[in-house]
Amino acid sequence: MTRLTDHLIVISFDCLSALDYPILKGLPHFQELLSHGSFCKNVETIYPSVTYPCHATIVTGKYPNHHGVVNNTLLQPGRVSPDWHWHRSAIKGTTLYDEAKKARMTTAALLWPVTAKGDIDYNMPEIFANRSWHNQILVSLFNGSPLYQLHMNHLFGHIRNGLNQPELDDFVLQSTVETIKKKTSLLLVHFTDLDTQRHYHGFSSEEAHAAIRRHDSRLGKIIRALKENGIYDKSTIVALGDHSALDESKAIQLNVLFKENGLITVNARGKVTDWKAYCKGCDGSAYVYTKDEKTMEVVRSLVYELQSNPSNGIEDILTGEEAGRKGADEHCSFMLEARHGFYFKDTLEGSFIHTINPEDVKEKRYTYGSHGYSPEKEDYSTIFMASGKGIRSHVEIPFMHLVDEGPTLARLLGLSLGATDGKVIDDLLDI
Repeated sequence: MTRLTDHLIVISFDCLSALDYPILKGLPHFQELLSHGSFCKNVETIYPSVTYPCHATIVTGKYPNHHGVVNNTLLQPGRVSPDWHWHRSAIKGTTLYDEAKKARMTTAALLWPVTAKGDIDYNMPEIFANRSWHNQILVSLFNGSPLYQLHMNHLFGHIRNGLNQPELDDFVLQSTVETIKKKTSLLLVHFTDLDTQRHYHGFSSEEAHAAIRRHDSRLGKIIRALKENGIYDKSTIVALGDHSALDESKAIQLNVLFKENGLITVNARGKVTDWKAYCKGCDGSAYVYTKDEKTMEVVRSLVYELQSNPSNGIEDILTGEEAGRKGADEHCSFMLEARHGFYFKDTLEGSFIHTINPEDVKEKRYTYGSHGYSPEKEDYSTIFMASGKGIRSHVEIPFMHLVDEGPTLARLLGLSLGATDGKVIDDLLDI
């Protein structure tokens, strides 16, 4: 298969929405991509539309229940901070970076989700110190490329302020600019500034708009680095979003009801000792898992009764089989979709419906904006832009799906991901 580009740079701007297009086309560096390349501002995301399943989909071309990453976090009932699907081993089958390595191409990934311990030449995985005895730098070093990460931390570690934004993305940017000197065949970069601002300030907040402007500046510096290293004309730049977001003001805390109904047992310290049913949130949607048929029938009656009252925030209820047909986890008993203005929390304490106040958000216990909703929600599309070698100019693709991105990116490198749920968008490519 003919290789269409020498260097593929994939930049994920987490939570970049199709609704941001009017802003993007007025910013100099996004405008440069849009005017020279091709784009789609109607990209349908996956279900549930949360970051880790989305990024696994982007590099596999598969729906969550086919690649195995069905949520951001693991099912660990009662754990205040569940572990995430950090590790490459969570993904079933091959990925874009695996196939690039097999073809003896050099690869790099900076905070790209689900890459910990992946076979990537320059790997700075997104993984958190999630235990009191863990150290963030050591956890990152152990799960990625130690010497590479030590070098980036030596050069740019002073920029970082823990996991706070915008400092984290500024650190990732400088590390990306330095990594471009390696002239890798594949470079995956994940920026989360916009996602953070939308969570804690709202979708259309000034903080979110400021993050978009910062992203434009970051994109410009990446373009400049490609030119300074003499590879711009041999490169393809892809800028994409993984999902959109919606504002919310109320949290649905279904586990509070499960506990009250004896379906979750806790000890005197509030730790879960046993459970028969558990609501595992995906922000705008939620999985409900049950351990037996009798419990499933009890839960079925409960959730349908709740749905009958709009003030309870449940818009739709899917069976596990129906969830599987939409690409979500078919092993759940039910999948719940929140109404506009609501999202799901796993917590066991407080009220079933919690009205969010500024103190909640300041302490980062709750948010003002969420994703995870059904891709069928109105005005919920994301965006895909590509420019450079191997990309046709001035083509607007009317519609594509997130699962189409992996096969299309692979085709640019002359690779195949094998059997996927998506297809190559040939109209984008200059073949």
